[in-house]
Amino acid sequence: MGGRPSSPLDKQQRQHLRDQMDTLLRNFLPCYRRQLAASVLRQISRELGPQEPAGSQLLRSKKLPRVREHQGPLTQFRGHPPRWQPIFCVLRGDGCLEWFSHKEEYENGNRPLGSTALTGYTLLTSQREYLYLLDALCPASLGDRTQEEPDSLLEVPVRFPLFLQHPFRRHLCFSAATREAQHAWRLALQGGIRLRGTVLQRSQAPAARAFLDAVRLYRQHQGHFGDDDVTLGSDAEVLTAVLMREQLPALRAQTLPGLQGAGRARAWAWTELLEAVHAAVLAGASAGLRAFQPEKDELLATLEKTIRPDVDQLLARVAGRMRTDIKGPLESCLRQHVDPQLPRVAQTLLDTVEALLEVVRTLLAQGMDRLSGHLRQSPSGTRLRREVYAFGEMPWDLGPMQTCYRETERSRGRLGQLAAPFGFLGMQSLMFAAQDLAQQLMADAVATFLQLADQCLTTALNCDQAAQRLERVRGRVLKKFESDSGLVQRRFIRSWGLCIFLPFVLSQLEPSCRKELREFEGDVLAVGSQALTTEGIYEDVIRGCLLQRIDRELKKALGASDVSCTLDGCLEVPWEQEEADEETEAEREGAACPRQPGSGAQIQPLGPSPSRGTLQS
Repeated sequence: MGGRPSSPLDKQQRQHLRDQMDTLLRNFLPCYRRQLAASVLRQISRELGPQEPAGSQLLRSKKLPRVREHQGPLTQFRGHPPRWQPIFCVLRGDGCLEWFSHKEEYENGNRPLGSTALTGYTLLTSQREYLYLLDALCPASLGDRTQEEPDSLLEVPVRFPLFLQHPFRRHLCFSAATREAQHAWRLALQGGIRLRGTVLQRSQAPAARAFLDAVRLYRQHQGHFGDDDVTLGSDAEVLTAVLMREQLPALRAQTLPGLQGAGRARAWAWTELLEAVHAAVLAGASAGLRAFQPEKDELLATLEKTIRPDVDQLLARVAGRMRTDIKGPLESCLRQHVDPQLPRVAQTLLDTVEALLEVVRTLLAQGMDRLSGHLRQSPSGTRLRREVYAFGEMPWDLGPMQTCYRETERSRGRLGQLAAPFGFLGMQSLMFAAQDLAQQLMADAVATFLQLADQCLTTALNCDQAAQRLERVRGRVLKKFESDSGLVQRRFIRSWGLCIFLPFVLSQLEPSCRKELREFEGDVLAVGSQALTTEGIYEDVIRGCLLQRIDRELKKALGASDVSCTLDGCLEVPWEQEEADEETEAEREGAACPRQPGSGAQIQPLGPSPSRGTLQS
């Protein structure tokens, strides 16, 4: 398995890749600028419009998403020719993986042998499944098979493998010493992959939303309407994936014949060549976005000052006329294609998130019960502080949270079958979003419980009294959890229903309706705002019609009368804290559990250990 690319990328090849990325950026950035303006307009309209009653009851967790740092010895398949070699591996809290020759190299702060951000990787723990995938990368002819090395190292059984596969990068092959170590690494790596993948989806910043919309529109202009997982990762990583997908067929045709080796050796060499191409493309994307950053900052600052507050009213008038013009073909498309499948898609999405949140609620209740039980049975301050810390870390503890995440995987196949006819191939993004939702809701509930407990418990209480107060706090937190669960269910189904159906409807209407949009160009230009485009208004009209149908199915499924809300309000709730120092629900309820004068915090949020005397009998 010693095949390697005949040569690394030469100067001409690197320049070609830079030129390709420059071309992509020249076509993409105008779309990004328009979406930045539209995103700021939506934010201003939301701020100036009628304010809805506060929906979320739980306190927003102040902890940012992260993975627990994980480290330990592994063996890695590397080198030329590749062979299994011992290493010391470290998964950082930001989802970056590093490996060193020895543990001492890591402890001494030396540079790692290698490192990678886990964005876009898929983890496999079956050697047979991985070898099947490797064989499919470079299908061998009969003649190639006879030349392949009969004693390939990857043919030797690996007891506890960890294969990290990427469509555009070198594969990473590790092996653990025990099944327990493999399981721990599997959980840690899966957490890192999800954390790196959903960085843009978790953000509600106007620039992040604008970027995702711009990528979708750019790809639609290239003829790609179906939603997929290309938007997983940072902005530079997303643009890199877009270009790699565009260039991959030509790259295969030009380079595969020149690769040395046969069969799996050639496939291994192919992934090493992809790594070099990916690195060059990523460097170009990062440089281009850095160069655009000052312009973007200035544009956002200018937009916030110059966008007219009444633009959304002018938008409504244009949208009303447009809705009338496209009503016929739009309704025909929705009745023929969307209406027959929407009930099953909506119900499957609902079943998925309901099962997920039920497991989250069970874990939350068990964690709160453990705290009350320890308070009654073991009033030791040291033991209680340890239990409080473990409870506070529960959202980031991949052991119990994996029980929740498995619920999403149960419906993956069913959802994929229902959504595939509409060109939706973003199941990994959907699964990650559901898992992020579970982790976020758990984090919010844990933060709320600790805050309310902190306000209710004093040193004047004995253990039984403190436990009774914790039980009352438990009841309030579960009620808030139930309320927020209903809210996030509706948000999730609306958001992903749009992701599944909107690109399909746009593609179906493309031939018939696109020509009719030209007559609206004059009206849009007369508004005099770069935040409005004919294409954007057109999509808003179709999005509104789809949401009406999705809400109708939600009312049937949930039996709720108050399902409708603005689209922006129904996207995933951000992890980011609001900049304003708003009064929290937990703070408002603090009066229900008054403190005694001079009493200190009894169960404190994560951080330094509580002061002496806390919750001691």
